[in-house]
Amino acid sequence: MALNSSPFHLLPSPRGELVELPLRCLQPTQLCLGLAEVKARTSDFRLESPQSRRRYLRNRPVPIALSSAGEAWMIDRHHRLRALLDVDPQTTVFCAVVLALEGASQTHCLEELNRRGWLYLLDGDGNGPYPPERLPHSLVELQDDPYRSLVWKLKQEGLIRPQPAVPFMEFHWGAWLRKQALPPFSSKDLEPALDQARRLVSGRRGGGIPGATWT
Repeated sequence: MALNSSPFHLLPSPRGELVELPLRCLQPTQLCLGLAEVKARTSDFRLESPQSRRRYLRNRPVPIALSSAGEAWMIDRHHRLRALLDVDPQTTVFCAVVLALEGASQTHCLEELNRRGWLYLLDGDGNGPYPPERLPHSLVELQDDPYRSLVWKLKQEGLIRPQPAVPFMEFHWGAWLRKQALPPFSSKDLEPALDQARRLVSGRRGGGIPGATWT
């Protein structure tokens, strides 16, 4: 069965005039992330000067959905921004409004994001989906999903091809790997599961998993 079988809209590329917002004002659209990727991105940010970091952020704006009440939901870049919070929690980031939800309540806004497939409502253990109201208001509240960390490592090794327009593509892979018989591992220690995960991903055929190197 295809892991991305639920209807979804492709994630739009940020474009148009950018707005600069405090990082802490952005609300997540997912319940969890992979802390291995966060740790790696934090190390990268610490090596950059504030000027280089600002240029980087301008060149990679955060796509957001914006309500008429001024609530801003980040539709992507959760790992990058969670890492940035550890380095410079008072920073601002450049954002591109890809969806304006005028005159809508918060509940309606979340329902619209969910209808487009732009919410990830499973927790770090793969349980859910939960109601959109369970989404945390801050990146620091996101749970760790070690399978998302594992997928990040496999992407780094070129075994999974990035597809930035597919919402939560890495989580689709993580959901599939969660069903396999992998040895115990954690985001702090991926090594026990890596060899088997490499073989599984390399040998995967069919199923419609986005980002496979053989598609």
